[in-house]
Amino acid sequence: MFGVVFPDRSYPMDPSSFAQIDPLHWLLDMKTFVGEAYHEVKELCIFLLNAGVLPPEKALAVYCQAPGRPFVFCGAVHAARPSAVLSLPWPDPADDATAGPLQVAVPDAASAKIGVSVEDLAALPLVLDAGAERRVERLALRVGENLFNFMQSFCGVDGSRLVVPMDILDRWFKKFQEKAKKDPSYLKGFAL
Repeated sequence: MFGVVFPDRSYPMDPSSFAQIDPLHWLLDMKTFVGEAYHEVKELCIFLLNAGVLPPEKALAVYCQAPGRPFVFCGAVHAARPSAVLSLPWPDPADDATAGPLQVAVPDAASAKIGVSVEDLAALPLVLDAGAERRVERLALRVGENLFNFMQSFCGVDGSRLVVPMDILDRWFKKFQEKAKKDPSYLKGFAL
C-alpha cells in the first residue's frame, strides 16, 4: 500500500517493516531503526506504491510519538498527493503535543514510534504537513527575537514608548546578511 524512506538514512521500506496493528494502522519502532537517537531523524518520505490503492476520500496519515508522549500529526498522503516529505516534529518537553486519532495501546511506550493510519481525508487538518508549519513559526519567532534584541540595544525611552532610530531595520538586516555570508551555519542556528 505505501512505502517509506528516511532521507539520507534508509533504503525504501514497505509496510512489512512496520508492525501492523490492524488493517488500518501500522507502527514502526524507532528503537529498532536508530536506537535512542530517534530525534536525529528529522523527516520522512512516504509514498503510495500505486495509483488507486486508496479511495479518493481516504488518506494515509503519519504520526510520530516521542517516548511517553501522545502521537503528533505530521502530515498525510492521498490520491491527489501520492507522496510527501514530512517533518517529524519530535516534541520538546515544553511543547503542548496534540494527540491524534492514532491512539493504539503499545506495550513498549519507552521508545519513539512512527504511526501510519488510513483515515478519512476530510477529517484531517487542512495543513497536510504540520511539521513544516511549526518549523516556519519557530523560525519566524527566532528571527523576531533577534531583531528585538538588536533594536533594544539602540532604544531610548520617551514616556511609555520605546524610541529607535529610523534606519534600525536597515541596520539590523545588513548585519543579519553579513553574519549569514560569513558563517553559513548562522542561519541554521535559527532553525529548531
